[in-house]
Amino acid sequence: MYLHRKLEKPLKEALEQFPVVLVTGPRQAGKSTLLQHCLKDYHYVTLDDVLIRNLAISDPALFLNSYDVPLIIDEIQYAPSLLPYIKMKVDADRRRHGQYVLTGSQIFPLMKGVSESLAGRVAIFQLYPLSWREIPHDNFYEPRHLAGQMLKGFYPEFQVESKLNPKFWHGAYLSTYLERDLRVMRNIHDLSQFQRFIVLLASRAGQLFNLTEIGKECGISQTTAKDWLMLLQATSIIYLLEPYARNITKRVIKSPKIFFIDTGLLCYLLRIENEEQLIHSPFAGHIFENMVVMDTVKHFAEKGERAPCYFYRTSKDLEVDLILDYGDHFDAYEIKFSSNPTSEMTKSLVDFKSEYPVKNCTLLTLRKEKHPFSNGITSEHWSYISKMS
Repeated sequence: MYLHRKLEKPLKEALEQFPVVLVTGPRQAGKSTLLQHCLKDYHYVTLDDVLIRNLAISDPALFLNSYDVPLIIDEIQYAPSLLPYIKMKVDADRRRHGQYVLTGSQIFPLMKGVSESLAGRVAIFQLYPLSWREIPHDNFYEPRHLAGQMLKGFYPEFQVESKLNPKFWHGAYLSTYLERDLRVMRNIHDLSQFQRFIVLLASRAGQLFNLTEIGKECGISQTTAKDWLMLLQATSIIYLLEPYARNITKRVIKSPKIFFIDTGLLCYLLRIENEEQLIHSPFAGHIFENMVVMDTVKHFAEKGERAPCYFYRTSKDLEVDLILDYGDHFDAYEIKFSSNPTSEMTKSLVDFKSEYPVKNCTLLTLRKEKHPFSNGITSEHWSYISKMS
């Protein structure tokens, strides 16, 4: 079963304008499936195949000459030496668009090579696991349905195989994909210590985090902790939400908040195994916020846009969970895992609205019905932000 992705339209538009298109994102997010479904007239080769990879590394020119264009090259990060040769190929016929489509699962090392070799020749997209807009579902409103989805997470495999056990799948994901990629990128000797590091990050999802503190708790140096954090970013396991800090007259917090790309993996790391446990977990509010923030990030990625997402927090603990910066105005959201919205929950929004040009100022909760407050803030069901145009 193929699940249509929102990225299909901008991807096809880019193929009519650029000689090369790159699709990045975590393993198992559906990159290969998307491209093979949408680009049936393209030849396909994957560098996951060791023999093919060895040829690409040892003789890039021969490798490219072995395949006709248009060509999909999967997992290009395994042979970055191909990129200068792809540049020479497309420069020989710049008028021909859509010659190569590349995918990669290790974002930072890959982007360095792309920026050096294919600047001005490549359109870049990020494919995340499924958004709520891409999932066939009955409704957004039943809390147990919501908890079940957060528990499973949003990787396409759970929609294709409905009987998958989240605990087994996410455990296998960590061992077979994450650890393999990390061994390629860094020689991490103590995987148990690294796994402890990931669990410590999971316990701080949706919160400000102190990398020095986490390093001490894990028994590693700050340098190692920073390196491991970058690895998890590069393999699209975590997402750092940066603080909005452009007003220099305000004393704002400059530490980012950490989120996991997928709530299913987050729940696995927190040892949450069923809906009831999730609903009553002390982490429930942070997991819910994680889900809403990442669904918003996905919304912009589906259009091929960079997400203008931030949070806001001052030294006096004024905090707004999610800020969308559109340049001339903001949308501001407070996110609460509650079916009973109160005016007390809107105080930070009111304060933020008094100082910034906010167009949309909304409290997002589990309550189905819209509810206006006297302070000018409106409570909406959390799916309100998932239905943005």
